[in-house]
Amino acid sequence: MKGQDLRKALRSGQRVYGTLIVADSPRWPADAVAHLGLDFVFIDSEHVPLDRGQLSWMCRTYAAMGIAPIVRIPSPDPYRATMVVDGGAQGVIAPYLERPEQARQVGSAIKLRPLRGQRLERAASGQEPLSPELLEYTQTRNAGISFIANIESIPAMQALDDILEEEFLDAVLVGPHDLSTSLGVPEQYDHPDFIAAVDEIFRKARAHGKGAGIHAVYEQAVQHEIRWAQMGANLIVHSADIYVFRRGMQADLAAIRGALGDFPQGESESSSPAPRGGTI
Repeated sequence: MKGQDLRKALRSGQRVYGTLIVADSPRWPADAVAHLGLDFVFIDSEHVPLDRGQLSWMCRTYAAMGIAPIVRIPSPDPYRATMVVDGGAQGVIAPYLERPEQARQVGSAIKLRPLRGQRLERAASGQEPLSPELLEYTQTRNAGISFIANIESIPAMQALDDILEEEFLDAVLVGPHDLSTSLGVPEQYDHPDFIAAVDEIFRKARAHGKGAGIHAVYEQAVQHEIRWAQMGANLIVHSADIYVFRRGMQADLAAIRGALGDFPQGESESSSPAPRGGTI
C-alpha cells in the first residue's frame, strides 16, 4: 500500500494492517516482512535507538516494496516530523500528544512542507491563507503523508474533541500501556475504565472522519485486536517483530527442555514465565 492509499483508507474507515518493526537487518524486509501481506510498517524512533541513516533506508526500502512506512518520532516536534518525512517516511506518529496546538504544529509542518517558521505559523492559524498555486503545490507534494496522534493520557482524552478538529490529522493511535497507567489501571486492558476510554476515543475519531487504532503488544493481543476492530478501530497495529520472536523462541525452547527434562533446578514447564508485552 502506498502512502496516499493509506491516508485515504484511514479517513474512510477501511481497515489497514501492520506491525512494529525493530530489526534493521538488510535481510529483514525481503526475507520476512515482504511475505506477510502488510499494508504498513510502524517504525519506532521514540523507544528504539535508530539513527537517521538507518531510519531513512528502512523507510525507503519498505516504501519501494509497496509497504507504507510510518515513523513514530521521539516527541511531538514539527522539526523532527519533517526530518523523518524528508528521510522517506509516509506517515508520522506524534507520541503523547495532549493539546490541539501540538497537532496543528506537527500536522502543518508535514502537510505544508516546505513552509517553515513564521510563514508556516500564519498559514496554519489561518492568518495568511496560501495562494491557490502554493496550496495546490503543498497538497500535491504531501498527498501521501499521514499524520497520526498517539492518545495516551487523560489530558489527551479531555482535549480529544479539539485535537480531532485539526484538519491535518488523519488518525489517532491509542498507546495502551501509557493510557492504562494514566487511568490508574496499569496494564489492565480488560478493566471497564480502560475499555470505556478506548471506546470513547474510537467513537469520537470515527465521528470526525479520522482513523483510529491501538497498538497491542501484550499476551492477549489477537483477541483484543478483534474486539478493538469490532469497536471501530481500522488502524490495526499488531505486536512487534521483537515480541513475536521472543514468544516463539520461549515456546519452542520450553517444549524442547520439557521433553528432555532440562529445566533449571527448581523450575518446570508450568513455572516458566509467560512472555509479556512492553512499553513500545
